[in-house]
Amino acid sequence: MEIRENEVYTAEEAQKLLKVSSSTLMRMIKKGLLRTGRAGKQYRILGKEILRTVSPKLEDRVGILYNRGRHWVHEGIDKSRKNQETRGEEDVKK
Repeated sequence: MEIRENEVYTAEEAQKLLKVSSSTLMRMIKKGLLRTGRAGKQYRILGKEILRTVSPKLEDRVGILYNRGRHWVHEGIDKSRKNQETRGEEDVKK
């Protein structure tokens, strides 16, 4: 399916094009990764925004924000970061 730059898509259409769940699409909208307009209570997304979202430059940013919402994935990483920060503070004090 081709994404047309100047076409307006509904949230459901964008979800299918991006192949993500509805909760992931809403998370992307709320975090500002996917700019939208609103028609009443419904979101409308310009094809240009969908294409921008799948660009390689944003791919890492999307992944980081997506995973930040899933704490269980980063539990070990967060603990090791805290340990590194604590070690860095101890080195500064010495």
